[in-house]
Amino acid sequence: MLDFTEKQREYWNEAHHRWNIKTGATRSGKTFLDYYLLPKRIRACTGKGLIVLLGNTQSTLSRNILDPLRDIWSPSLVGNIASNNTVRLFGRKCYALGADRVSQVSKIQGSEIQYCYGDEVTTWNEEVFSMLKTRLSAPNSLFDGTCNPDAPKHWLKRFIDESPEKKVDLYCQRYTLYDNPKLSPDFVENLENELRGTVYYERFILGLWKAAEGIIYRQFADDPSAFLLPREKIPDDVHFATVGVDFGGNGSAHSFTLTGFSRGLRKLYALDERYLKKQITPNELEEEFIAFVRKASKRVPVFTAFCDSAETTLIRGLSAACVRSKIPIEIKNAEKGAVVNRVRFFQSMMAQRRFFVSESCPALIDALCSAVWKKSENVTERLDDGSTNIDSLDSLEYSAEPFMRDMIDLGGIQNAK
Repeated sequence: MLDFTEKQREYWNEAHHRWNIKTGATRSGKTFLDYYLLPKRIRACTGKGLIVLLGNTQSTLSRNILDPLRDIWSPSLVGNIASNNTVRLFGRKCYALGADRVSQVSKIQGSEIQYCYGDEVTTWNEEVFSMLKTRLSAPNSLFDGTCNPDAPKHWLKRFIDESPEKKVDLYCQRYTLYDNPKLSPDFVENLENELRGTVYYERFILGLWKAAEGIIYRQFADDPSAFLLPREKIPDDVHFATVGVDFGGNGSAHSFTLTGFSRGLRKLYALDERYLKKQITPNELEEEFIAFVRKASKRVPVFTAFCDSAETTLIRGLSAACVRSKIPIEIKNAEKGAVVNRVRFFQSMMAQRRFFVSESCPALIDALCSAVWKKSENVTERLDDGSTNIDSLDSLEYSAEPFMRDMIDLGGIQNAK
């Protein structure tokens, strides 16, 4: 056997139950073990039921699980997700789906599942998990799942806590950061310093289920001036920029954010914004976008805009408008991963002093100062009831999301796994 940690060897030897779940700290080795466990699980399947991999979204599942598997085992054994949501893994047909919305897993509804692997389970829609309970119906059906802790009354925590009383066949393992002896002392100390004072210290260091309370970006809100750039200034190290687009509706605003990235992705800068609270037509929206991109392109190379994927008609309109106006920018759907992951990324960038905002972005500055957690013991959510400006936060996050993983790795902190 590989040189696994004590915790990893324990899971390998003991996790033979119907439900097998690893919860706890980031970088504690929870997911690393699965790169070697998954081939064993998949090859043991007899064909009497589907093999399913579920993640927060299909793209996060690819990034967190399939890409590392492919690096270890080769593309001949680990394929790519096809248009029908299937992927060949170790000679078997598997389904790879996002679990953030019930509609994403409708294709397997009603099917028996022999094996299911779950990534980032706390970010799933609860109805997906409930559906999974009824589909793991074969005598040898089995589930492996990993997650970081969330709120103390999160639906997954309730499932774990109630399993003895309900006689659920569950094996659950909790990790702290200190369960991975392979981490360098410098890394551990830096991560402790960067997360101390936030709910993520207790979750991602100690592996505890803790509620989020109050202001989200406390460092920014306490001293915005420490993160501000002079109006219209482009830092010398900016190499390229992207635009994030959040579409308004039902009282919310349209928001464009221009985000610059330094060479080597060491820093990111919110350089400019357009915040449109008023009601406008699709044609007016396209004109505003073209004007925003033209202005931005005179200051910094802009190659891509990432737009709220919920508004496909408006996205097609922006794309057509760019073609008509001969604006050489690619229009793509935003990834829209879990909000808590996007929040954690910016908290980390602030802690490392790698994120700055131009004074040209007053709406975004206000949004960062006023963003708060929703008061809930059941799940960690950012308050989005119209009392604060979520639109500017969304457009900022969309603009940076494709680069978050690389920027976190460069800063010495892996994604919360």
